[in-house]
Amino acid sequence: MRTIGSSIQRFTVAAVCGVMVVASAAQTTGTSGSQPTSTAQKPASTQVGGQPPVGTASQSGANDGQSSSFKIVRNVNEVNLIFTVTNKRGDFIPNLRLSDFALLDDQKAPERVTSFMQQTNLPLRVGLVIDASTSIRQRFDFEKQSATQFLLQVLRSRADRAFVMGFDATPTLTQDWTNNIDALETGVDKLRPGGSTALYDAVYSACRDKQLSQTRGQEPVRRAIVVISDGNDNQSRVYIDEAIKMCQRAETIIYAISTNWTPSRGRGDDSLKKLAEATGGRAFFPPSMEDMVNGFNSISEELRSQYLLTYTPADFKTDGAFRTIYLYCLNRRYQVRAKKGYFAPRE
Repeated sequence: MRTIGSSIQRFTVAAVCGVMVVASAAQTTGTSGSQPTSTAQKPASTQVGGQPPVGTASQSGANDGQSSSFKIVRNVNEVNLIFTVTNKRGDFIPNLRLSDFALLDDQKAPERVTSFMQQTNLPLRVGLVIDASTSIRQRFDFEKQSATQFLLQVLRSRADRAFVMGFDATPTLTQDWTNNIDALETGVDKLRPGGSTALYDAVYSACRDKQLSQTRGQEPVRRAIVVISDGNDNQSRVYIDEAIKMCQRAETIIYAISTNWTPSRGRGDDSLKKLAEATGGRAFFPPSMEDMVNGFNSISEELRSQYLLTYTPADFKTDGAFRTIYLYCLNRRYQVRAKKGYFAPRE
């Protein structure tokens, strides 16, 4: 497969045109997905090439008397692309429109876009993966305290879920999926430092065993793993590229908080950055233990500040192959963070 880097000039114009046509169709029908909201709204339905949208969205509560909820039903060949747009300072950029973006899926503009929304407030599926190896013993209590505070801050609704996993030479699940804060706090308190560091095994296991089963054919959720580690893996049986591929299969974003507080960045920091960037996430490098809280706050805010773009790829095949995604904002002052691709389902 040709890389995006080698083909970007050839396909960028096609992507821009494709997305601009989508935006034009959305504006013609009087729909817009660019208005900010703290709750989920009915997304803009658009069509390309005269074909009707195949995805549907509904917001219950206003007409049936039930509590407000968000639901998207999509076909197997639709892609939910959740992404964040920030400026150079890392601030979220609201009020962008579909026409502000260019998108390539497997080096082609999408066949059609079925919805586009801002600040979707999607239900969260967050895994907290904490380094419990010997190398972080001196700062372990502060890490656990910060992690617990993060869970208190990020889990806001009954629809949110989280789990806790620690790792040294092997990953250990101390609390399975729940929104019970007391149970999650107990899961964090069970962690004890000691042993070598198998970071890649832990990320691989968290995505394969906890996130992957909830991907295809269900309502969109925001899947993320927050890794707290110095990144210095010395025990894993899988390589970092294998861990990244499993994250991509599970459609899970990695956020990493480095516990390396030395002035220089090391190999472990490079590993954390690679995990985060390949999955559309972000790595934080706080200069001290106290600054770790700022990283958690940024992650909590970002999980609630995204755009959701649902589209049908061109020439889609259910062959299990990896399909690259290239998304950027036409205003080059802004940075888009999205997953680099996904694995198509296999018949």
